[in-house]
Amino acid sequence: MNRPVVLVAEELSDAGLAVLGADFEVRHTDGADRAQLLPALADVDAVIVRSATQIDAEAIAAAPKLRVVARAGVGLDNVDVEAATKAGVMVVNAPTSNITSAAEHTIALILASARNVAQGHGALKGGEWKRSKYTGVELDGKVVGILGLGKIGQLVAQRLQPFGVELIAYDPYLQPARAAQMGVQLLTLDEVLERSDFITVHLPKSKETTGLVGDRELHIVKPSVRLINVARGGIIDENALYSAIKEGRVAGAGIDVFAKEPCTDSPLFELDSVVVTPHLGASTHEAQEKAGTQVARSVKLALAGEFVPDAVNVQGGAVAEDVKPGLPLTEKLGRIFTALAGEVATRLDVDVRGEIASQDVRVLELAALKGVFSDVVTDQVTYVNAPLLAKDRGVVVELVTSSESPDWRNVITVRGVLADGRTVSVSGTLSGPRQITKIVEVNGFAMEIEPTDHLAFFTYTDRPGIVGIVGRLLGEHSVNIASMQVSRNVKGGKALIALTVDSAIPSDVIEQIAGEIGADSGRTVDLED
Repeated sequence: MNRPVVLVAEELSDAGLAVLGADFEVRHTDGADRAQLLPALADVDAVIVRSATQIDAEAIAAAPKLRVVARAGVGLDNVDVEAATKAGVMVVNAPTSNITSAAEHTIALILASARNVAQGHGALKGGEWKRSKYTGVELDGKVVGILGLGKIGQLVAQRLQPFGVELIAYDPYLQPARAAQMGVQLLTLDEVLERSDFITVHLPKSKETTGLVGDRELHIVKPSVRLINVARGGIIDENALYSAIKEGRVAGAGIDVFAKEPCTDSPLFELDSVVVTPHLGASTHEAQEKAGTQVARSVKLALAGEFVPDAVNVQGGAVAEDVKPGLPLTEKLGRIFTALAGEVATRLDVDVRGEIASQDVRVLELAALKGVFSDVVTDQVTYVNAPLLAKDRGVVVELVTSSESPDWRNVITVRGVLADGRTVSVSGTLSGPRQITKIVEVNGFAMEIEPTDHLAFFTYTDRPGIVGIVGRLLGEHSVNIASMQVSRNVKGGKALIALTVDSAIPSDVIEQIAGEIGADSGRTVDLED
């Protein structure tokens, strides 16, 4: 059996490679060399990159088998997430791998800027004792403004508190009460700029944040302010910062990231009051190892078809342990639904009832859609592109939850309305300590049947002799019945036969059975991968 191919396009820690282990064929290439990268992508299932490899639309098109792009780090500037999503390719990163390293480097640059560490170091190594020239400032009693109170911003705030500073912040997505719990006062951007003695940036780079601190903003800061950027280049306008320092409107800066990297020539390098480092925020042994192991684990999950909590282009967050067993069940329900419906629904409800409804079960909606479209389109269907497939086909999708479940501890239903107004539904549960998958309802008919690789369903008018006809015809065509259940609404009313069989039933046999028993419908479901 061929092993999935993982292409490592940049350096990955030994610990990360060890996580992949013998389960995968691991190949290596120089991702920064386009001529090497594109042909190397031709038959890979996953690619692991850092920041030098561009995974754009061209690269994704060159990788028809690609299922996951893993960025061993936090930022995704070098990955075209939109193109990946359209192709059904999962994009994952290591969002917490470098947060401690980045926070510590921020503190290092704040202190280096405040105390002129780099300048004094350079002068002394050059043979000059410039003690009076490089007199610095204390942090004690100063106001530090934090732009962005995400994970790194919060760690910076925690580490600054022992220095005796007043902490203020700008973050439009954080509640003031949450900031107050951290000892930080939330203000507007202009208020933070006006009041701060130090300003440190911890925002993601986006259209909204690029150039956020520009010429206008640098005209309203204190002339004694020092700016620190260990986030992303371009959030602080480098040309505007250069002018502000030259004109005495800003006292200094500590810059680790630049708008274009690698950067070896910048006007900022001319300024004695600017401390610069070559994007070292995540450059610690610990961060590199964490990034490698985190993305390697995510690749293993993704290639196993499991939900990946660190996927950036998949709805929902971390999956609770109680919810995880429901993912394969719900995907099977989606596939059974499509087989029963014979067409794409106009509306689809994913109904989750019972104890698990108290958890975040949004991922079950994705699993249902993945199943619904798996046998509809020829391209691979993933947690990533399943919602797009529904949207493109005009399917209205809703997740319904309720803690009430009279018959089962937990039950999941995929229910849809077809173009002619008919409703199709299928429900399932996980039963007992071994969490056995069971189908417990189809179109209102109650049952308990395990969804094996091959299933068949016939709806007909209840009358004697039907079971014998079905068994005889299947036997004549050498199809062995593994199990059979009959369910009816009322005596003499409508009834449903549900079958599990050992091999696929040919379509002409289904038609023959349906014709002989006068079935309203006869459907087969093949769940075999």
